[in-house]
Amino acid sequence: MTTIFVGNLSFQATESEIERMFARYGRVSSVRMATDRGTGSPRGFAFVQMPGMDDAEEAIARLNGQSLCGRSITVNEAHAKSDSGPARPAPGRRSALLDSL
Repeated sequence: MTTIFVGNLSFQATESEIERMFARYGRVSSVRMATDRGTGSPRGFAFVQMPGMDDAEEAIARLNGQSLCGRSITVNEAHAKSDSGPARPAPGRRSALLDSL
């Protein structure tokens, strides 16, 4: 199973539009659009899962830079989220920065 990142999506894009776009290149297992936890508004990116690696590679090659809902989308293979970002304090705990003030 290959997971594909789709970025720079218009906020008007729908999961079904994304699925139709990718289905031209093979079977689509799922489409998941990211939404804001608080408002439910789209965040402008999605993840598409395709079971066939060859189909996924062709979709990435052909769809990267294509237009969807008037925006040029970014399409590439998704990578696991890394822990390289700044650490967040645990809920209920103050950060060291606040302690130093």
